[in-house]
Amino acid sequence: MRLQKLIAVSSLTLVSIFTLVGCGSTSQSQTPTDTARIMSKDVVSTADSSMATDIVSAQAITNTMEGLYRYQGKKLEPAIATKVVQPTNNGLTYTFPLRKNAKWSNGDPVTAQNFVFAWRRTVDPKTKSQYAYIYEGIANAKAITEGKKPVNSLGIKALNNYKLQVTLEKPIPYFNELMAADFFFPQNPKAVQKWGKKYGTNSKTLIFNGPYKMVNWNSADNSWTQVKNNRYWDAKDVKVPKLKYQVVKDASTALNLYQANKLDRVELSGDTSKQMKGSKGYGVLKQNSTVYLELNQKKLAFFKNQKLRQAMSLAINRQQLTKKVLGNGTSVANSVTASNMAFNPDNKQQDFTDATKKTGLANTKYDLAQAKELWQQGLAETGQKKIKISLLGDDTDIAKQQSEFLQSQLEKLPGLKVELNNVPYKSRLSRSVSGDFDVVVTMWNADFPDPINFLTLFTTTGSYNSGKWSNSQYDALVNQSLSQDANNSSARWQDMVAAQDILNEQQGVIPLYQNGQAFMTHSRLQNLDYGPDSLYNMVSLRIKK
Repeated sequence: MRLQKLIAVSSLTLVSIFTLVGCGSTSQSQTPTDTARIMSKDVVSTADSSMATDIVSAQAITNTMEGLYRYQGKKLEPAIATKVVQPTNNGLTYTFPLRKNAKWSNGDPVTAQNFVFAWRRTVDPKTKSQYAYIYEGIANAKAITEGKKPVNSLGIKALNNYKLQVTLEKPIPYFNELMAADFFFPQNPKAVQKWGKKYGTNSKTLIFNGPYKMVNWNSADNSWTQVKNNRYWDAKDVKVPKLKYQVVKDASTALNLYQANKLDRVELSGDTSKQMKGSKGYGVLKQNSTVYLELNQKKLAFFKNQKLRQAMSLAINRQQLTKKVLGNGTSVANSVTASNMAFNPDNKQQDFTDATKKTGLANTKYDLAQAKELWQQGLAETGQKKIKISLLGDDTDIAKQQSEFLQSQLEKLPGLKVELNNVPYKSRLSRSVSGDFDVVVTMWNADFPDPINFLTLFTTTGSYNSGKWSNSQYDALVNQSLSQDANNSSARWQDMVAAQDILNEQQGVIPLYQNGQAFMTHSRLQNLDYGPDSLYNMVSLRIKK
């Protein structure tokens, strides 16, 4: 799960940025023709692909490093691999031929051994990678992370310098999609071994194999520059010589910098987004991330009643929530699985959420009359007359406004009293995991574009199933998609659709909205290629002269 941080801007940052704006607007003739100037919401915490957990660091790594594949639009394309391969041995073996012209920025060849080194390092318990779990399913990966087997037993082998073989314990239908993610990128052993724990903390510790190189960067820097890597195997297609990122944590400040022609692309939120909607340069990107309510069925047994859950869902006007309260590019979600992410293998025009739209809409539309009826029935079935619950959420301003809106909506149900409990993000996360909540507003970001990313969350034994909703038929369908139907794309699709329909009908969790990010973008930036992994492919970027 890629984390997206929401952090209050410091007064020092505001002063320095407003000083910059106060210097006066840059005329069009002074706008650099070789540089794309882009806002970032936070610093790059690490450029070590074994250790990165946040979206900002992942983007920096994707700009400067490269793995087996890379997304071109929604299409998976070969990168260091020479082709997108199909598995053999009943889906258990992947053999990747590698480019012989791929080089590191120091001139070293990128070899199969570099992948072996990186993958072993990531699963090694000594590394303490938070993404080691994503390797589960590769032979011996879980046993290695648990300290039960040696690191060199991982199912990855360099057959020669330019042929890499990976062995799985069971078929992983989305394995090729995983191979585009930065936590599977190769690493140059020279750099890692030389710098040890300092590796990835500044640019001098890094050797790059991607389209750009990070220069004069330290992990605490509020700005950083990436320059074209002339040793990149596809350097001829990299047309923008320089990327310059600036950390801006306040939407109003970001807009000021954009309007002063100091930045070419900035993120907006809240009132600033509402203000600029419809103006030239305004746009919204839908993200593979959804926000939903989890109801703690272990703590409050009455939440096991399906009618109470359905009533709470129908009592929420999601259109008002997304348009009037949030106003930042979010869109109504009828399903906890993100839309515009996965498509029917037999009908590429059918989005996964379209296939489950009937059950989704029936249980998430705003219908207060039906909600009240179901609520009264649920109260009678559970023997409750009045219910008092606490709604747990984050403590940012926008999260507090969201909680207040949900409180006002839910308290229209007769006999329901909702108290608000807004706490710092880390506290909300830890309390969700420990089960210390009644109802919690939570979010999931997909790591790869497949519905299973969301569906596995809510199986009975799922580690992120904080609400403890349980349905044996749902569990069986999810497990079937990962086992007997793993190599049958059509059957697997039907398994996942059926599972989502059950989750929709029962409102095991209550979907609220899909995250979207509002942007202002100068027309000089063209071909911003945003992939289904929620990252940009900067090889595609162009600057209009």
